[in-house]
Amino acid sequence: MTTTAAAPKVRARPNPQRDFLDLSRRVKAAGLMDRRPGWYVARAAILVAGFAGATLLLLTLGSSPWQLAVAALFGVLLTQAAFFGHDAAHQQVFSDSGRNELLSQLIANLVVGLSHGWWARKHGRHHANPNVIGKDGDIATGALVFDPADASERTGIVGWITRRQGWLFFPMLTLEGLNLHVAAIRTIFTDKEMNRRWLEVTLLAIRLIGFPALIVVAMGPALGAAFLAVQLVVFGVYMGATFAPNHKGMPLLPKESRVDFLRRQVMTSRNIRGGALMTWGMGGLNYQIEHHLFPRMPSVNLRQTREIVREYCAERNVPYTETGLVEAYGIVIRYLNRVGLGQADPFECPIVAAYRPR
Repeated sequence: MTTTAAAPKVRARPNPQRDFLDLSRRVKAAGLMDRRPGWYVARAAILVAGFAGATLLLLTLGSSPWQLAVAALFGVLLTQAAFFGHDAAHQQVFSDSGRNELLSQLIANLVVGLSHGWWARKHGRHHANPNVIGKDGDIATGALVFDPADASERTGIVGWITRRQGWLFFPMLTLEGLNLHVAAIRTIFTDKEMNRRWLEVTLLAIRLIGFPALIVVAMGPALGAAFLAVQLVVFGVYMGATFAPNHKGMPLLPKESRVDFLRRQVMTSRNIRGGALMTWGMGGLNYQIEHHLFPRMPSVNLRQTREIVREYCAERNVPYTETGLVEAYGIVIRYLNRVGLGQADPFECPIVAAYRPR
């Protein structure tokens, strides 16, 4: 069941120019912006141990069909590595920005097989303008349509898919891993202005050529191809299933909207309820509201920050959305189906309507 923070009897008067500043002061006073090096060292050690164990199994099982289970394990580990790289890209790991940037690039290109430069630009625009039409690339029309205005333009087989895109969402995620690798290759060949471009090219070549070659040598071409297919499917579905509940189905904002930072981030984000297992499974992104408000905060501190943010939003009558994971998937599927049929109104939220430019 969707829940929002209950408002107290006496509410503070909204002041968009000061609201986020006041909230930020509360969070900093609680020490929640402090670095957590020990936690990241432990997290890195667990990841390294996981990859070492999975690699040992890969090299010792030979042509056994159990290699497909190892492939699924690699899919999970690569997604967890992507979560770690995401934290580094947000300057959460080290106090030095250069070290964070280098760590994120090594993880993205050499371990996961993504283009760090491509992802950093895309993700930066998303954080600045979540669910803002024309500014957030995560809701740009592509395989899926998030703006109902674009749905009517699709005809033929593409239109058929769009009208059923909610039901097809999870099947389509099976191709997301491959799509991310293709986007990385396309970027390094077309973006001549990318920072550290040749480092990206070198690391990506090692990952996207070396890893498949190791697989084929270890188990032969037939089983090797099956291994890579399973790994890509698990990786793509896991990545997509983690990021989709955070914003999809939340209100869209018009490109010219003048919503202040606090309300823009909270209104367009959704938290996912759950304990430590949920936090591990989603890499801390189940606390999406807090992450968007404080992207440089170590993800391990987001759980404690949630209580402060909920209370603060209630004081100022700012809707704070939190659901269970299954409920969130249901919302996403229904929303995508409605958009695909041209039925959804991206401005149906009363608060979004109140901030529409006049």
